[in-house]
Amino acid sequence: MSTRFAGFPPEALTFFRSLARNNRREWFLPRKPLFEEKARQPMGQLVECLNAGMKKFAPAYVTDPAKAIFRLYRDTRFSKDKTPYKDHIAAYFTRRGLCCGGGAGFYFSVSHKGVEVGGGIYMPSPEALLAIRNHIAIHHEDLRKIARARAIKTLFGELHGERLTRPPKGFVKGHPAEDLLRFKQFLVFAELPADLATTPALYTELQKRFQAMTPFIEFLNAPLARPQKDLVI
Repeated sequence: MSTRFAGFPPEALTFFRSLARNNRREWFLPRKPLFEEKARQPMGQLVECLNAGMKKFAPAYVTDPAKAIFRLYRDTRFSKDKTPYKDHIAAYFTRRGLCCGGGAGFYFSVSHKGVEVGGGIYMPSPEALLAIRNHIAIHHEDLRKIARARAIKTLFGELHGERLTRPPKGFVKGHPAEDLLRFKQFLVFAELPADLATTPALYTELQKRFQAMTPFIEFLNAPLARPQKDLVI
């Protein structure tokens, strides 16, 4: 697969801008072919290109586009917002063979508002969160080194994620990794201009960030690749 990607056509951003103003089934259905041609198909091409690049630095995360690309339809069952469609298109690449209901992965989205790119674990299961915290408690200096790496600092800045106000249950106050153990999510994240999406540079910028965050993603997934004991430190 060639790693050349021409960019999304401008009509894709125009479509999402209009969808944000007309988020109704009767508006979308006549325009579904437009979405498929101008947004969904280029997204599949971009995911294929990213997969080709990841074979060199993150082969375990190569993901079939049919599984990587999120559906446009929103799950409104538990939301006050009943609009049926997302105003962006997104994809997620996760590691094969993980326990605890999945793990950390690579994410990006494209819309008229901008390009979002990041990675980590957003809603870990209780089992996954405990496994990651146990791993951090022992290897926190490794995580700090990863977070201080020039590529991470330059392309993403600081680690993101919701945090507890005190150490989680089972971990002592004053632990040398206390600041990291209080995270409930572990994320790196960046926002890029919307007009980047219509250029070949989109692929380059995404791949550069995917490669930079690979050590972070691998660190989070390390304890999820094998059975865990219910031990806290």
